[in-house]
Amino acid sequence: MELLEKITEVALKTGADVVGVASMDRFDSFPMQQNPRYIMPEAKSMIVLGHRTMRGSFRGAEEGTFLSHYPAMGIGYVKKDIVPLTARAVCCLIEDMGKEAMPIGDHFAWAAINDDGTLKKRHSVPVREGLPAPDVRFNMTYAAYLAGLGEIGYSGQLLHPKYGPRLIFGCVLTELELPASPVIAPGMLCSRCKKCCEECPGGCISATETDTLTLGGYTFEIGKYDPEKCAVACTGSEFTEDGSYKPSKYSPFYKKPGPVPPFGNGIICAGRGCIRACMIELEENKRITNLFDAPFRRHPAWEVDWEGYESGRLVNDTVPPNGQEQVKRNINDIDE
Repeated sequence: MELLEKITEVALKTGADVVGVASMDRFDSFPMQQNPRYIMPEAKSMIVLGHRTMRGSFRGAEEGTFLSHYPAMGIGYVKKDIVPLTARAVCCLIEDMGKEAMPIGDHFAWAAINDDGTLKKRHSVPVREGLPAPDVRFNMTYAAYLAGLGEIGYSGQLLHPKYGPRLIFGCVLTELELPASPVIAPGMLCSRCKKCCEECPGGCISATETDTLTLGGYTFEIGKYDPEKCAVACTGSEFTEDGSYKPSKYSPFYKKPGPVPPFGNGIICAGRGCIRACMIELEENKRITNLFDAPFRRHPAWEVDWEGYESGRLVNDTVPPNGQEQVKRNINDIDE
């Protein structure tokens, strides 16, 4: 059995669903602070491991009845448990061959840069001249693309030919020189329908403004993304003049959901636009191969009508739209 086949076999047996390889020269154009080559300068290959998010993990959010499942089991369990175990198994195999390997998960809690790529103030300094400040943070979606695991859609998410946008990634940096996977040309999966923009609860992806990416020998455009809007929308919030929490029509909660480590405050959006809307479109048009007996969306997407409520308290103690008793507390008085 060839080496890459053995690595792939171990990865699939321990939790990965797809495996790709990027040669390290594919990261040459990355900015220093976002370049994985500085993490292991002698690395010759990056093995990217894709782990599917179960379609059923979106069900509780789709029905509006079990929204905590997606951040806990759909993302958290996979990122915190499955990805590290899979990457470690691959690293153990490589180390037994006498080559160094480093497992990396898709979370960068101590990164020196913010979500928008700017350096954090008074965070860290380079240990030597010509090096980035610790810690380096690279884009795992771009790494997966360069490892041939799919194309980057208008949403900025990676779309896999089988699983669409339902993949979570980890990777292994190694001194082994492995055959690189071919990069998939843009336009194979994403139809530029912009359903991701239409259904995003925070309007985080622009339908008119774009950013240009040049990766793997291809140049293409993705919708301009606003991480600050996303951070608010993920908690089911709306912007208010005084900066307090106010539930949006995409949230059934009076109070901002608590943190789900390592992702911060509650992710109740569950990829409503960038993942779910995209997944529905890809399935309906059979642009991916992991298809199901029944469509994912079986009734209109829900929205909460907060009319009749005042700052999270029922006006005149009227019965809420769902006919159930609700906690009559002013959400602006609740500690966040």
